[in-house]
Amino acid sequence: MPDQRFIIEMGMGNDLHGMDYNKAARRAIEDAFRHSTLPLFGAIGIDHTEMRVQVTVGVQEPDKLNTTQLAELLPRGRASVTATHGGQNVTNPETGETLVIATAAVEAFLPNQSEKWSLND
Repeated sequence: MPDQRFIIEMGMGNDLHGMDYNKAARRAIEDAFRHSTLPLFGAIGIDHTEMRVQVTVGVQEPDKLNTTQLAELLPRGRASVTATHGGQNVTNPETGETLVIATAAVEAFLPNQSEKWSLND
């Protein structure tokens, strides 16, 4: 049976002065995973290595992201990062400086856990 998604968190990050896509992406990922906790692992005795984590990061220039390095940010599970076109570049008309805004979706998946749960009458 395929893995089941049990959590999805979204985050946003930016780099205001360096036009650094990796910095903005890192901040978006950190923003997303700081919004959640996963007590499920302790509650039913699942090892976090069973969890697969899929991160999708959107920036205007996805080819500038180091997805391997970004995957190393994830503290639990087997993580992979996919870069896609998204986010925003906003240019300051006074200075010509470009602000980079990244978005991230962090999804966690587990093998089906239905055999560990039962309904009581």
